[in-house]
Amino acid sequence: MSRPLWLIAAPVLFLLLWSAGFGIAKLGLQHAPPLTLLAMRYVLVLVILLPLAAIIRPPLPRSLRAWVDVAVVGFLIQVVYFGLCYVAFKSGTSAGAVAIVVCLQPILVALIAPRFVGERISVRGWAGLALGLAGAALVILSRGSVASEGLFGIACAALALLGITGGTLWEKRFGVTHHPITSNLIQYATGAAFCVPLAWASEAFVVTWNLEFAAVLFYLVVANSLLAMSLLLAMIRAGEVSRVSSLFYLVPPLSALFAWPLLGEVMPPLGWAGMALAALGVALVNRPKAA
Repeated sequence: MSRPLWLIAAPVLFLLLWSAGFGIAKLGLQHAPPLTLLAMRYVLVLVILLPLAAIIRPPLPRSLRAWVDVAVVGFLIQVVYFGLCYVAFKSGTSAGAVAIVVCLQPILVALIAPRFVGERISVRGWAGLALGLAGAALVILSRGSVASEGLFGIACAALALLGITGGTLWEKRFGVTHHPITSNLIQYATGAAFCVPLAWASEAFVVTWNLEFAAVLFYLVVANSLLAMSLLLAMIRAGEVSRVSSLFYLVPPLSALFAWPLLGEVMPPLGWAGMALAALGVALVNRPKAA
């Protein structure tokens, strides 16, 4: 049975939108503290979605359990994952160290998926996951960005890893197909409900406004929050969770590639080799099964 065209294109679009978001968020952190940036991002998403919801009137979840399931995914990804990654950066932990920890997500999903969502990983799949991990680590190490890190920042990154893993698995097991406006509205409302008071209490919303910061917010809200998240949730519901998670191995290499023009962080030759290795691992995991 052939896959629809949007599903074939979704991994490429997701990777480009998601990976570029790291470098662009780093630009944003030059103008606003991390929780403030997240809170503004989530509130602006709601400003866009609420009028659309009022006009389009998409169907809402039919039960309290369905509402809770969508909110749980929003909490795990928007609050735990993004929030703790940003807190780790604020504590002085390097982007490379955080990326190495978060890159373990496909392996963690593969270990948990058989019991939690009933998916078995083949030998070829495990080989692809191992290659992907090796390639992603090679990119990070080639840039020399991993130094002596504080325990607090590494602990935040580890909890962020649990957040994105838990959100992915929860969506696969309990998630049902909702209208994109409905699912995004609930998830970002959950994110805002936690991040706004935390930012207000700890950072007082101190922001340096200029054109660059406005452009950063536009990208994080439209491309990273609305488009990339919608693609991720749709891919999880449409395919095997281990295959979707394997795409995250390509995020650090692509993030490093985007950081080159955005932040002037040059990709060394060894990094290109790591990117090729990660791509090979993802290709193995996502290779169609024999009929």
